[in-house]
Amino acid sequence: MTVSTPERILQRLDWQVIRRLDGLLQGDYRSLFYGYGVDFADLREYQPGDDIRYIDWNVTARMDAPYIRQYVEDREIIAWFLLDLSPSMDFGTTQTQNLKRTMLIDFVATLARLLTRHGNRVGAMFYASRVDGVIPARGGRIQVLRLIHELLEQPRLPRAAFTDLNPLIKAGLNSIRKRALIFLISDFISAPGWEQSLSLLNQRHEVLAVRLWDPREVQLPDVGPIIMEDAETGEQLYVDTHDKRFRQRFAESARRREAELNQAFKRAGVDSLSLSTEDDLVRAILGFAGMRRQRRR
Repeated sequence: MTVSTPERILQRLDWQVIRRLDGLLQGDYRSLFYGYGVDFADLREYQPGDDIRYIDWNVTARMDAPYIRQYVEDREIIAWFLLDLSPSMDFGTTQTQNLKRTMLIDFVATLARLLTRHGNRVGAMFYASRVDGVIPARGGRIQVLRLIHELLEQPRLPRAAFTDLNPLIKAGLNSIRKRALIFLISDFISAPGWEQSLSLLNQRHEVLAVRLWDPREVQLPDVGPIIMEDAETGEQLYVDTHDKRFRQRFAESARRREAELNQAFKRAGVDSLSLSTEDDLVRAILGFAGMRRQRRR
């Protein structure tokens, strides 16, 4: 069995993901992060489709018409990964490579590599039952390897109380001073109440929410009687998946939860990427970049 080391993981991603992205993005890697900027440049009148977060309300009140602040993109991007490593992130199919945590590592390593190759800095905060790990933002390939190493070393937690994302989001809000690009990566299986903190974080920074999920969390196969276990608390429930109505209720519940999450992201003003453990990472990232370009035309 081949041992996954940071160097091996980065080599695999360089060949299988990053080289493909280089060709398909044609060097325009900043299209992934379009909208990030810190330097005020000018004001102009609001046009349909503009991001309402950049409305200057003082000027709008004086002119009796909405005006938008325009920014010059900062040459250096400082990016932070706020990472949920709670027990539900270790859910996946029977194959280890399809765990949500594995997809998280690949996604973080890919984005960190893209950013640091162009002189940008990346850092990370880890959350399990609490925020218990911070990697300061730095640049270079060594920093990417450190991120991968720390993620591989993070322990798998036993079943515990329900996850609360609020401490992770508030840690970003309280600790990250300079305007940054923030990736909040989680399955968002959490106690309620994190939406307001996310909105506050997005007022200060540019926040992108990445929701990781596994197909078995939204669609049960017809495999007969099984014991389902809550990935967070360990609570078990005996169910019969032969029951078509039960499978339909399960799928409907998953659809409602996804719709509620999308509404929460929309209210907070953040773009979101839904990433399955079975997705092709290149296709998912390209689709996300295209969506962000389309929204800002």
